[in-house]
Amino acid sequence: MELPILFVFIILGVTILLFVTEYFAIDKIAFLIIIALILLNLTTPEEAISGFSNPAVLTILSLMIIAIGLEDNGVIQWLTRAIKQLKILPLVLLTPAFMLVSASISSFISTTAVVIIFIKIISQLAERYNFSSSKLLMPISFAGILGGSCTLMGTSTNLLINSIARESGVEAFSFFEFSVYGLIFLAIGIVFMTTAARFLPKDPSADLQSEYDIDSYVFTVTISEASDLVGKSISEVDFMDEELATPLKLIRNGNVINAPGKYVQIKAKDNIVLMSTIESINDIAQKHELVINERRRDAQHKKKEEGEDDSDKESDMTYVELLILPGSKLIGNTLKHMRRMSLNGAYPIAIKKRINLRNTKERLIRKNLNDINIKPGDRLLVELQEQQLGKMYALENVAILNQHEYEPAISLRRKITALLILLGIIGLAASGVLSILTASLTGVAAMLLFRLISLENIYHRVNWQIIFLLAGMIPLGIAMSNSGADVWISEQLLKLLQGQPPIMVMGLLFGVTMLLSGFISNNATAIVMTPIAIAMAAGFALDVKPFILAILFGANFSFFTPVGYQTNTLIYGTGLYKFKHFAIIGGILSLILWVVGTLVLTNAL
Repeated sequence: MELPILFVFIILGVTILLFVTEYFAIDKIAFLIIIALILLNLTTPEEAISGFSNPAVLTILSLMIIAIGLEDNGVIQWLTRAIKQLKILPLVLLTPAFMLVSASISSFISTTAVVIIFIKIISQLAERYNFSSSKLLMPISFAGILGGSCTLMGTSTNLLINSIARESGVEAFSFFEFSVYGLIFLAIGIVFMTTAARFLPKDPSADLQSEYDIDSYVFTVTISEASDLVGKSISEVDFMDEELATPLKLIRNGNVINAPGKYVQIKAKDNIVLMSTIESINDIAQKHELVINERRRDAQHKKKEEGEDDSDKESDMTYVELLILPGSKLIGNTLKHMRRMSLNGAYPIAIKKRINLRNTKERLIRKNLNDINIKPGDRLLVELQEQQLGKMYALENVAILNQHEYEPAISLRRKITALLILLGIIGLAASGVLSILTASLTGVAAMLLFRLISLENIYHRVNWQIIFLLAGMIPLGIAMSNSGADVWISEQLLKLLQGQPPIMVMGLLFGVTMLLSGFISNNATAIVMTPIAIAMAAGFALDVKPFILAILFGANFSFFTPVGYQTNTLIYGTGLYKFKHFAIIGGILSLILWVVGTLVLTNAL
């Protein structure tokens, strides 16, 4: 093995390790890859930064901007209201109906955006019509992934693989070229998930409440001097005895008492960390004169000194629950730090960690609440005035999860114009009149001309982490080609599979890609595996496109972990599922699709 090939494998191994451990943010990993490739002379500086001008990256960026324009101009709200009409169906039909809608929309709009819409809708419908949202969210997420695999613009992975293949001399895919295969996989997914939904947790809130207290947030309350709790012991406090709130720690004069015993006496100015529900903590705070929001207390004190009456403003304060999405600027921050940040007028008061074995009540006891880091899938409770709720929608990569629906006044003309632009992009790209890149750029230009979007707003809301990830990983694929690493791997596989039927070759390629994408980015998997698939097809003298499609579908079908695909991370963050639900149900679906995909694509050779 030559030294450049060894260097490529070392970089690839370190990259996979960093992705799996999440030691660095994905954009930082991508930037480090670019520098490593240049310093080790695996690519020229121009090749190392070529990802930023790659057609697939620019297409993905354009489609992100289009999605933001659709949201800002009320098209998403239209979609939301239309989906809610499906509530009239019985639950047995609701699962396949929602899956079909999710898949259809995801074929043309970001799957992540679609699933966020469904998370909001289903949480409201489940409470109103008394059914378990866990029966629907996983099927919808899986359907979105399957639907995105039906068209060329359905996912960023499809666009990326098409770009890599085209640069390798392979004829580009047309818009609907692999839609037949995608529809076969979608049909299998709908049938399977409609059946498997019965095995999803029936009453997750009840089951998990006893095990993890997932309906509870962690609050820090301050005992005011006027509180009737002053002088009482923990055992004498009624709401603690009735388990409406569980004391995790008591902080007095800088000293911390973890899991305070029932004979510990409460004093004025004590800070007590409580685990409780939003409703209970409000009642408790009012009844016993506790302070759960330092900013409100300081503001009230100041206004009283100035003789101002803020009772009107106090009455319209509301709590909003934020779901932290991958790529949010809040990730990595602590509650203490966020209280000093600008959150568009909102004040963070509590955090609910994503449910897993590490985030138990005992772990929270041992760690200072203010020092807990925010991660994707966590929920943040903020307080703000109701009239300021609209500002929350400007936060990047944050989903608003609350009962109050904010719908800004948007003219019908703007809604129709934005929708027509989307339909125009799809029509021009699908018909072949324009490439997807040209159609997407034209759509962005149209939105700018009609003043449906502003670039200043776009700069703050585009998920630049994804753009940097793609731009950083593409040069790694170039380095594999420059060093001959892709040819070396394919030669070793050819020796290993010599004399084996094509079905074995296709099955191995499909399976390895699917397995790899379950633990690192599906886009990163596609960039690494596509050159290998092309080289293997050439080595076996077989049609290259089925091999490329094996990478495309394999990279997308990572159903067996909650971290393989962004939408799975989102529904995992709702606290409705455990890792085992993805491993078992998602794993069985992945296995079925792997077998069917191998048979179908081998037949296409």
